[in-house]
Formats: sequence, structure tokens, C-alpha cells
Amino acid sequence: MALAEITGRTGRVYAIDSDPLARDEVAAVAAAHSQVLAITQAAEDLRLPEAVDLAFCRFLLLHVVDPALVLARMAGAVRPGGWVVAQEPVTSAGRINGRPFSMPSARHPDVGAILPSLARDIGLITADAWAEAPASAGPGPVADYLELVTQVDPGDDPVVLPPLVTVVAQVPSG
Repeated sequence: MALAEITGRTGRVYAIDSDPLARDEVAAVAAAHSQVLAITQAAEDLRLPEAVDLAFCRFLLLHVVDPALVLARMAGAVRPGGWVVAQEPVTSAGRINGRPFSMPSARHPDVGAILPSLARDIGLITADAWAEAPASAGPGPVADYLELVTQVDPGDDPVVLPPLVTVVAQVPSG
């Protein structure tokens, strides 16, 4: 919805999800924004009815079969000179009470560690890339987020969330 507000009434936002239930949830929330179109589609099959200015994903590439293919499909959906922004974790770098944890259900739990090279290898021009990892001890937003995402309550133990790597890259103009 934040992208819809930035885009304004004259632009369009395509919300893509492979899960029809998730798509329906987005469509319900987006009802107030007529320019948001919710589409059910696998990321590997990404096709949009028009070129877009920005393709954005967060916590997607760790679940797909081929992260490079999906990133390339995203880049292919963007007009020349447009942007691809991806945010992916390095889950094995997270810690609870000093002990590592990961997301064993993810196909590529540490895809964030190679995200900059994936963007470069498909021909994107990286404008910026960084990693951030919130940390805390005891109750608070970091512990609440960890519990929401993993269903693990860290109690009073110190927590370092897995670093989230962000890559901001441009599709070449010509």
C-alpha cells in the first residue's frame, strides 16, 4: 500500500503472489486504491501487461527454486532506466542467546549473502547495497518480530535478527 501511495492515482501497482489466498488478502486491503492490481502468478513466470518503473521484492528469493531467474524476470518487467529493489536475509547469521538459527524451510535461506552478485550477474547496475540487523534483549519490537516470523519466543534472551540485505539496482538504459 505504501507503493500505491507513492505512485499516486495515475500510476499502477501490480501485487504479485503465487498464493491465491495471499493475493485475495492484498486485494481486500487494496480496495481503497483503485490502481493496485493483485495477480496470482509464480515469480518464475512473471509477466506484466506493461513495463514498470520499479520491481520490488522482500523475502521472496529465499523461497523460489531459482533466485537468479526470478531476479532476471523482475528486471525484464522494468523499463530501461527503471529500478529493481530486492531485500533478502542471511538467516544463518541470526542469533538467539548467541546461538545461530536459520530458516530450514527456505530453499535459499542465505540468499541475501549473494544478492549483490546475483544483480550484477544478470546485468543490473547496482546503485547501492547494504545489510542491516536489528538487535535487542528481552521484550520489544525485535523479539516480537522474531516471534511473528518464526513462531519462536526468545523470552529475555538477546536477539540479533538475521541481516537483511538490500540491493538497489538499475536496468541499463540501452
